[in-house]
Amino acid sequence: MFSFEKNPIIFTGNKGDFKITMKLKQLLCIIFFIPELLFGQYPVDSVLQQLDEAILYHDLHNQQKELKIKLLKEQLMSVPVNSEDEYEVIKKIYEEYRPYLLDSAIHYKNRNIEIAKHLNDSEKLIESKLEQAYLMAATGMYLEAVNLIKTIDRNQLPNALLIEYFDTFRHIYSELAFYTQDHTRSQQYWDISNNYGDSLINVLTDDHELNYAISETEMRNSGQYEEALRINKIKLEKYNPGTREYAIACYNRAITYREMGNKNGEKYYLALSALSDIQSSTKDHASLWMLAEILYDEKDMERAYSYIRFSWNETVEFNARLRSLQSAEILSLIDRTYQATIEKKNNQLQTYIKIISGLVILLAVALALIYNQMKRLAAIRRDLQEANARLIKLNDELQQVNQQLQVVNTDLSESNHIKEEYIGHFIKLCSQYIDKMDEFRRMVNKKLNTGQTEELHHIIRSRDMMEKEIEALYRDFDKAFLSIFPHFVEKVNELFFENEKIELKNGELLNVDLRILALVRLGISNSSQIADFLRYSVNTIYNYRAKIKNKTIYRDEFEKMIMMIR
Repeated sequence: MFSFEKNPIIFTGNKGDFKITMKLKQLLCIIFFIPELLFGQYPVDSVLQQLDEAILYHDLHNQQKELKIKLLKEQLMSVPVNSEDEYEVIKKIYEEYRPYLLDSAIHYKNRNIEIAKHLNDSEKLIESKLEQAYLMAATGMYLEAVNLIKTIDRNQLPNALLIEYFDTFRHIYSELAFYTQDHTRSQQYWDISNNYGDSLINVLTDDHELNYAISETEMRNSGQYEEALRINKIKLEKYNPGTREYAIACYNRAITYREMGNKNGEKYYLALSALSDIQSSTKDHASLWMLAEILYDEKDMERAYSYIRFSWNETVEFNARLRSLQSAEILSLIDRTYQATIEKKNNQLQTYIKIISGLVILLAVALALIYNQMKRLAAIRRDLQEANARLIKLNDELQQVNQQLQVVNTDLSESNHIKEEYIGHFIKLCSQYIDKMDEFRRMVNKKLNTGQTEELHHIIRSRDMMEKEIEALYRDFDKAFLSIFPHFVEKVNELFFENEKIELKNGELLNVDLRILALVRLGISNSSQIADFLRYSVNTIYNYRAKIKNKTIYRDEFEKMIMMIR
């Protein structure tokens, strides 16, 4: 979808000049003509959407127009009064007001007439009078326009203004012929207009803009539609979309399509013309109210009413009385039809309200039934939730029991393993001690038989043998324990502060601290039993255990964590 709103229109300088780049102009022309050239189709819906948007935001274009006029008026204040500079600036202001506000355009053109008189510049005076007469025709002031032109001496008319002179007369009398209520004089006015048109053709150059317009009209009136479209295309490629000239070219192309019976082409180019009118702040909306007529015939009442109301408001603001007369009839017709459509919709709405009311009652009954069913389902769901909650609770309890059984099984398995290990060591130790006692008996017997009683007495009094046996007992205990818990020392050190970890001497398997913890791990937590095994007093064992706990990170849970070592 193309959008004129997004064209890069550039505001430059204090003069407020607006321009569109040539590349963009060519691109837009290509976009507009592609559907027509390739497919013979027109994206009418797309351009109507653009037109709807332009109407919605038309104030933005008016603000640009007002800004440009404001800058020109500021420039006007800086030039001398009754000077050529003032004349040129006012001429620019007039060009801005001409399609925007008719009264203001006439006011500034009157001022230029006064300046031209003060400068005693006959060419500027004639130029201003011709432009003023053209404006008067748009307001229906035909007699005043003719009288104003008649004040111009034909013999003193410069050649440069001949075209404007004949074109203004042709325009005034064509307007008179079209709008007069006296049908007997209508043809007379057409004849006068045609005579001035002939004079105009005689002075026109081949490349003059009016020559294209007259040629296009002649081709259309003579039924040479393709040639009329070709000439029109030259004009379309020459002008920028969003300008008044482009709007006029699109309007003329739409008229040709109307003569050809091509409704879609007519709608498409009327919409483009109306779009350019709005974007150039042109308030004389011939294209828009003609488009509204077509949409009215196609039963598109919403758009037709919107377009004609907008066109009417713009025309009233522009103050072109003839255009108001043209659009008044269609506005009245569309307004009556629109009101009838609204009344019909209101009747339909009342019918729909009655139907909806009945449906609401049925819906209320259905909701009541559904509510009762939902209450029953809620009660059933609540019972199921309670049953599920009890099952979940029982399942949790079963899982806890299973976990406890697993722990018990693990402990039993570990206990059995410990028992097996230590029973084997116990049997081995018993056998070793029996052998040692037998060896000791033979040694005693030998000493007695040889009469070495004194030496035997010395051996019995010495503790060396007992110390060696105790060391052997502890070494066997350490080996047996570490065979069951090979990582015991590392696991215990993980529970100590970093600077309190236990370090074993060279050749040591366990020390006293570790043996106490080993006995705790084996389930011997009674300090007196530990004291008997390690041959310490009970108080000493208490002190050892307290000192060990003070070195640990988890003091209160320390012995429980020892029991968890595997």
